[in-house]
Amino acid sequence: MIIYKGTPMIETKRLMLRKIEMNDARRMFDYIFSDHRVMDNLIKGPHKEISETIDRLTEITNQYRSEKFCYWGIEMKESGELIGTIDLYNIDDGTENCEVGYNIGFNWWNQGYGSEALHAIIEFAFRFMNIHKISATHNIDNPASGRIMLKVGMKREGIIRHMIRKNNQYKDCGIYGILQQEYLETNLPYRTVILNIVH
Repeated sequence: MIIYKGTPMIETKRLMLRKIEMNDARRMFDYIFSDHRVMDNLIKGPHKEISETIDRLTEITNQYRSEKFCYWGIEMKESGELIGTIDLYNIDDGTENCEVGYNIGFNWWNQGYGSEALHAIIEFAFRFMNIHKISATHNIDNPASGRIMLKVGMKREGIIRHMIRKNNQYKDCGIYGILQQEYLETNLPYRTVILNIVH
């Protein structure tokens, strides 16, 4: 049975994973939601106006009322800068499975922040929520995202052809997954993650 805990604050070695707030709108627009390098890999694409980001943040923050909603901002502990987001979604009570999605601002690519955040959320989902399986997908035009998934122990399970359509063009996606049992059995020490959950 899934144990829902909402979106608690989670601390890692370099990051704080915390709830998004409305006053994050300007930063999220400037560094994440308006940046085509980040958003071109997502179906909806980049925001053109900050009003789009405000609408999205309103939608997110309103959902924090539900214990079943799990959506974090990724914040640098040292500087307090918000650098990305990560969330658990499509949580299924029947299978006890879910999916994970994330994005990191371009200025912070290739520094291990994506894998640090993803590892923390996988740890949280398996050890605290009792999730059975976590899946993730990436557009095959974005292989770097797949490398993050492999780094945290996910296994590539295949390619789904024409999984998404963007700008009237179909795209194949790689799909990855990790089971709670195999994670708990093979969980190697991961030096950058120190889970400290604050409710």
